[in-house]
Amino acid sequence: MAGFPQGFVWGVAASAYQIEGAAGEGGRVPSVWDTFSHRPGTIADGQTGDVACDHVHRWREDVALLADLGVDAYRLSVSWPRVVTASGAPNPAGLDFYDRLLDALVERGITPVVNLFHWDLPQWLQDQGGWQQRDTAHRFAEYAAIVAARLGDRVGVWAAINEMFEHFVLGHVVGEHAPGLQLPLSDAGTVAHHLLLAHGSAVATLRATGPTPIMAISSYAPARPVSDSPADVAAAAYYDTVQNRLFTDPILLGSYPEEALPLVEPAIREGDMTVIASPVDLWGVNYYTVNAVRAVEGDIPLEVIPPAGLPVTAFGWAIAPDGLTEVLLGLHKRYGDRLPPLMVTENGCAVDDVVDAAGRCEDRERVSFLAAHLDAVQVALDAGVDVRRFYVWSLLDNFEWAAGYTKRFGLVHVDYSTGRRTPKTSFGWLRERIRDSRTASIGQSAR
Repeated sequence: MAGFPQGFVWGVAASAYQIEGAAGEGGRVPSVWDTFSHRPGTIADGQTGDVACDHVHRWREDVALLADLGVDAYRLSVSWPRVVTASGAPNPAGLDFYDRLLDALVERGITPVVNLFHWDLPQWLQDQGGWQQRDTAHRFAEYAAIVAARLGDRVGVWAAINEMFEHFVLGHVVGEHAPGLQLPLSDAGTVAHHLLLAHGSAVATLRATGPTPIMAISSYAPARPVSDSPADVAAAAYYDTVQNRLFTDPILLGSYPEEALPLVEPAIREGDMTVIASPVDLWGVNYYTVNAVRAVEGDIPLEVIPPAGLPVTAFGWAIAPDGLTEVLLGLHKRYGDRLPPLMVTENGCAVDDVVDAAGRCEDRERVSFLAAHLDAVQVALDAGVDVRRFYVWSLLDNFEWAAGYTKRFGLVHVDYSTGRRTPKTSFGWLRERIRDSRTASIGQSAR
């Protein structure tokens, strides 16, 4: 194997609602996740993100951890309800927080990679119809302009929306995530289209503010039928279309997959596809697992389960590093010259981490998981796929959506009762891996 290329970027990723806390401070207005998490029975441990990791108050400590880890970049999200008021005006106090955070990152030599939306829609917009309404896409472009005007001079890479598929399905079809809707598939397609329209509108807005590279971020999971039955094969093919192509084809090809067109066609207006296909400079790949799919009766005509015979994480997700290679090679083959350089923007796993009496947190399972997935990236690189970055999810244990605080993904253990941060074994391992990669790159350039 040739090794990671010179200039390969190492980073970690996080999102605002999952770590920030300070839910009622500094003029922040409620988000759909504030509303949803306070609804009884929605979160596994009955908790909310009101405090989370208390990052708003402990950000200096967290930036110091990033610097100690030695990453080149930090992918964060801006909280829309923290920086825009219920009237749509900028909230200076919220923007001040990100000002300070980005200044500190830049001072430490860490590039801020800023994602504008990681599922925390302001509740006042949801009250007006949320992503079912076309107007929300226009409000998103206005929000993008506000953030770019204040923070754009320090942002190294912009992203508009994280994982549209998950927000569409889990938040608006299945109802497991905020805003907790269970729309019939025949009605939910408007959400998918408006998310894509918001992405394209924000890309155009950001492009007009300067030359900073812009990326799209999408999740991918190979879909494998549970059996060879025609029904299961068809169900897996449909699921593959919705997760792996519905939010990629329109941006890169300018059109929806034919199989998914009935979902979105009622929402499409003249000129929309041109906006959605606004060119991006990088393509973010979030990868965690592979899925087995079987056909079932009902409005949602399929069920997704872990494939048999594979080890699983503490979340019950199948561990399949070869699936990451499959995704990277598949994107390269399908989209060819239309595909921008790739970044793995999220990869990680849940482990049942505990801090022992000596203050250590041994998470060898996470080390093995990350090492195997980095090897999977290497296979894709050796096959000619242009992969330039790898971001681990996540720096900190955090509020893991509907799972609350029951699942830990961090390189750093968080004691939620005290806020204490304890770097895990994986933290030290990744720090050494980054150092070794840079040393190897220097050696390659010296030859």
